[in-house]
Amino acid sequence: MLPYIFRRILAMIPSLIIISIISFIIIQLPPGDFLTSTLVAMSQSGESVTQERIDSLRARYGLDKPIYMQYLKWIGGLLRGDFGYSFEWHKPVSQLIWGRLGLTLMISLVTLLFTWVVAFPIGLYSATHQYSLVDYIASFIGFIGLAIPNFMLALIFMWVGYASFGVSLGGLYSSRFIDAPFSLAKLLDMLNHMWIPVIVIGTAGTAGLIRIFRANILDEIKKAYVVTARAKGLSENRLLFKYPVRVASIPFISTVGWVLPGLISGATITAVVLSLPTTGPMLLQSLKSQDMYLAGSFVMLLSFLTVVGTLISDILLVIVD
Repeated sequence: MLPYIFRRILAMIPSLIIISIISFIIIQLPPGDFLTSTLVAMSQSGESVTQERIDSLRARYGLDKPIYMQYLKWIGGLLRGDFGYSFEWHKPVSQLIWGRLGLTLMISLVTLLFTWVVAFPIGLYSATHQYSLVDYIASFIGFIGLAIPNFMLALIFMWVGYASFGVSLGGLYSSRFIDAPFSLAKLLDMLNHMWIPVIVIGTAGTAGLIRIFRANILDEIKKAYVVTARAKGLSENRLLFKYPVRVASIPFISTVGWVLPGLISGATITAVVLSLPTTGPMLLQSLKSQDMYLAGSFVMLLSFLTVVGTLISDILLVIVD
């Protein structure tokens, strides 16, 4: 096991280097740069823009250097723990990322637990009671959950909340707590608002895992070793949890590979609709404005967590096998 883990960790290094180069190039591919957008905004506001001003701004943001020099400056900063400076927010990137990462992490982990806690028993019961009323209801709800996009479900929740109860379900805090310092009351207020994004973001994942887990259980319990064990008098619960459930739980374990990067992306469109102060909307805006250090840092975090998540998934799958 240890030699396998060591080889996988060594393989991560060239993978991350290649990903960083490709990501930085892709961010630079659209015509123009952050300065171009800034100059357009300045012109539209009636502010005069001279060539000297353009040159000074380009030198200030380091955009006068070749792309490879910009990349080396950025990657060198990453190795020192310096993620660079955000052009648009005028703050160090590390402050912007870590400031929102905590909320994104909390929402994502609670959503993951919600998905597993709901999908596991429903999928197991649906498989062991095939064609029962519960099975039909679970299948119907599962198809609905897969068919409705998360952002549309968010809009439905917000409309129902406003039309029926006169309350806004957007955001993670009440208006009086948005700018308030952290306290127990603010934490409780956040937990009171968190159930909406957890249900909205977790619906599609829960529905998908129910269908996958049910199908895997049905496939396993029809195999010869299960029929033989049942014929020998093995109890049904022990029979299910000793082998079929372990095999069918592989999708739960393998999802770690994409759950970790999901902590950063944070269901971007849904977060925009619900006005969540998570990392997803900031990532989207940084890509739109070509804020290359902020966008590049997000992409590198996504890539790193994807590689680490895949490694964790592979190790857990070896243990379960």
